[in-house]
Amino acid sequence: MPIAPLLIASFLALLCPTAAIAQALELSGIQTTPHQFSSELRWRKAPDPSLSARTELFVRNTSEKTIAIEGPLQFDSATPSQLVSANAWAWRDPSWENGFELPAGALRVLRFNGQTSEWGTGSNHTLDYKTIAADQTAKNAQILFDIQTPNAWIESIGFLSTDASLRPTRVLVTLRNDLEKNLELKSCRLWFPKDNESYPTLFPFLEKNDLQTWNADQNIPAKELIGLTIDTPPLALTYMALEIVLASASESKPIRLWASMKVRPNTFDISGGWTANQVKNRMSMTNEEYLKTLALLHVNTGQIEEVAGFTDNPELYAKYPMKRFNRLGDRQRYDSDAMLPNIHAVEFLGEPQYGGGRPVPAQEVFDKLAPYAPWRLPTSVTLSEERTWRYYAGLSDYPHYDAYRVIAPAADAWTKYDRWNGESIRWGAPLETIGSMTRSLREQSRPVSIAYWSQGAHDGWGGILSPRRGSPTPQELRAQAWQGLGNGIMSLYWFNLSMKSLAKFPDLLDPIRRVGREIDLLRPILQSGTAYRYERILQDGKPSWDLSSIASQDSTLLVANDLDYSIDTKTRTFQFATRPANFRFALPTWLHNDSSNGRLDCFEIDADGPKPIKYRIEGQSVLIDAPTEVLVVGLYVVTRDKSLRQRLAEQTTALDQREKELGFDPIGNPEDRKRLESWVD
Repeated sequence: MPIAPLLIASFLALLCPTAAIAQALELSGIQTTPHQFSSELRWRKAPDPSLSARTELFVRNTSEKTIAIEGPLQFDSATPSQLVSANAWAWRDPSWENGFELPAGALRVLRFNGQTSEWGTGSNHTLDYKTIAADQTAKNAQILFDIQTPNAWIESIGFLSTDASLRPTRVLVTLRNDLEKNLELKSCRLWFPKDNESYPTLFPFLEKNDLQTWNADQNIPAKELIGLTIDTPPLALTYMALEIVLASASESKPIRLWASMKVRPNTFDISGGWTANQVKNRMSMTNEEYLKTLALLHVNTGQIEEVAGFTDNPELYAKYPMKRFNRLGDRQRYDSDAMLPNIHAVEFLGEPQYGGGRPVPAQEVFDKLAPYAPWRLPTSVTLSEERTWRYYAGLSDYPHYDAYRVIAPAADAWTKYDRWNGESIRWGAPLETIGSMTRSLREQSRPVSIAYWSQGAHDGWGGILSPRRGSPTPQELRAQAWQGLGNGIMSLYWFNLSMKSLAKFPDLLDPIRRVGREIDLLRPILQSGTAYRYERILQDGKPSWDLSSIASQDSTLLVANDLDYSIDTKTRTFQFATRPANFRFALPTWLHNDSSNGRLDCFEIDADGPKPIKYRIEGQSVLIDAPTEVLVVGLYVVTRDKSLRQRLAEQTTALDQREKELGFDPIGNPEDRKRLESWVD
């Protein structure tokens, strides 16, 4: 700035100190997540084609004094509550609407979710507010901002902890560069509150300028996803913000990427659903044979809070630990160091998109979850209808959805799918729409992780006279689960492994057990990885394969879901056949950079452990060669860790031993199967 204007500005600031205060509130960044909906799903009522966006404004006090902001803040001359009432916004965080104080150097995140295209990408807006000086004089101020489609963004943030305190010491970040040019990683900064109670006010916590990507350099290639690992002091389980600074050779100004979320240690859990129920006048979870069966299925979580005779029985609970997934409304009990390792998430709102006859407004959902914001527990919401769940995006710390593709109630219109040579059916929907919904929710929820209720053994579907089986077949169950797993879920919830359900559909025990074993074997990749690529393979114009991958720093899981299944019109089930196949999967740059020196290993993996396959590394891809044969889904791992294959073989043996030591096997022991079936006779 030239000297004369600088002197004039300083003189005006002395005459009117409130002007200096007003200018000190800076818009440091914007995080925009555009709304979307899948074109693959079919509905009774078409989705509203106008798209909005979820927006976060990162405002910072650049002065040396605390700024007092008087409310209500206004956007385009309307308050946030007015915008929600007018259905222009789906929800807003009311904690900042009526004003707040922002200490020197501190940051505040102003979050809201649009509902109309006027608040979508390509729109321009104003934020009007008042600052209050020490002498109580007020000064109006305004910030102009644009909501634009991002061309680079923070795709995911994950947290890894190594001890029972659950306080992470590593942050895993993936960045997506959608530009046609390379970018350079310059620095990052973590922002944290002073404590959980003051969670909305963030301060600089840790800054690093010597970061490297997983490519062992600072380069973020064009049209590519890249990761980086940040080592930190132990982090509090509270809300935080991440600021990433990038540089481009063609841009004079740095590119700043922002994201915010609650710190939640990455854990991949498997839920059995509503496991606590009365069977023959006895609580199911006091039946040790049932608990052994859940352990055999690798279930470690249930839709439970307190279960008499189980959670209050220290010996039984220690022998068959089960994470809680419920309201958990007693903060003194559940938000405690002793209880945190036994908590999956807070969830008590049912399916708000249905709401027992009327959709529960997104703002109402936000308000019901707001009391948990200072807690260390993550919150979750069950979403049900992809057509409108964009309006509920951003409400919870760990969102999940439920969708079942055969016999069960569904939000989409199954008869409108013409997937099978134009033939429509009433009893099922394309199994691959699970992948479509997973990608949709994941992309609209970034950077947080998502989970999925997968269709398991449940005795409440279908009718007595229905020729259709009342639960999925083993193949249908496996296909749905791996459509979710292959597209980036962080936990899987089976619906619904009650005692009665398992007794009614014993042929689903082994398929559920096998998926559980595969999750156990692949947990390090699933917990530290992020969805990398997805591709639909057509043959003669018809769906043939869905190829997807989950990439971590050292390994990538490759998933091939078979789409060439058929309809059995007599049993009304989907039928799969073993298919010979070969696949080409794109490798992330940090792995294909190792391909030239022979450092990569590749193998097949399933519940029985790793298996050798024929493969070739060609350029930026790995080719899985025939005669690979696939039934329902093929799973492969490519890794720079040459010891991984042997460790997985040893882990498989350990899983065999663990299952054997349970001493109850209704899968392999006919007498135990009879005992299982007698539970509900």
